[in-house]
Amino acid sequence: MGRWVDVSRAGYYRFPQPAKPARADLDLRNEMHKIALEWTSYGRRRRTRELAARGWKVNRKRVQRLMREDNLRCVLKRKFVLTTDSSHSLTVYSNLAALQLRGVDPLWVADITYLRLEEEFVYLAVILDAHSRRVVGWHVDDTLAASLAQSALRMALAQRPARPGLVHHSDRGVQYASGEYTQLLKDHAVEISMSRKGNPWDNAACESFMKTLKYEQVYRTEYRHLADARARIGRF
Repeated sequence: MGRWVDVSRAGYYRFPQPAKPARADLDLRNEMHKIALEWTSYGRRRRTRELAARGWKVNRKRVQRLMREDNLRCVLKRKFVLTTDSSHSLTVYSNLAALQLRGVDPLWVADITYLRLEEEFVYLAVILDAHSRRVVGWHVDDTLAASLAQSALRMALAQRPARPGLVHHSDRGVQYASGEYTQLLKDHAVEISMSRKGNPWDNAACESFMKTLKYEQVYRTEYRHLADARARIGRF
């Protein structure tokens, strides 16, 4: 065959034809493309875990290589809008959040973020169980008043009655330091904890959830009005 097309034996073996990808690689790539469309913010670690949840046995290096070859990039990140007002004269509590988390409800973490509607901003208050990272209380409203955080706390207390030793951790914002909010915690024998000044890592667990919410729900959705935002956030 080499003589027929005037190619030497050495030349033929120097430039072999690339092997066709195996069927398993094609199926894996197809699944990765589905995940990339469904969860645009997932990187290699989370895509690897998602593949494992769907029955695929694949390591992160292979996932990273296929992502690079198929140009499966993550969506760009956006900056957050500041929702914490810690310039107040209210009582600030010590940081008690450095707990060994064994079982549900030893520590609740709370935070507030914003949602952009067509013509205005609304705000979301969330409370998580730090052990399971499950949302135990939340509320969306068009105000940053203390009532926003109080509504989320009441939902959490209704769904998960406070156990002895439960700690509630938040930033130093006026919503969490208000007399009504702290009194509600004291009425249910919940210990109060707040982040140290200028230390964003103290509440990293809740802020991490807010980031996930923004990239996987908020930035991919156009909310028409407050009721629409509440319904969609609730489903998420």
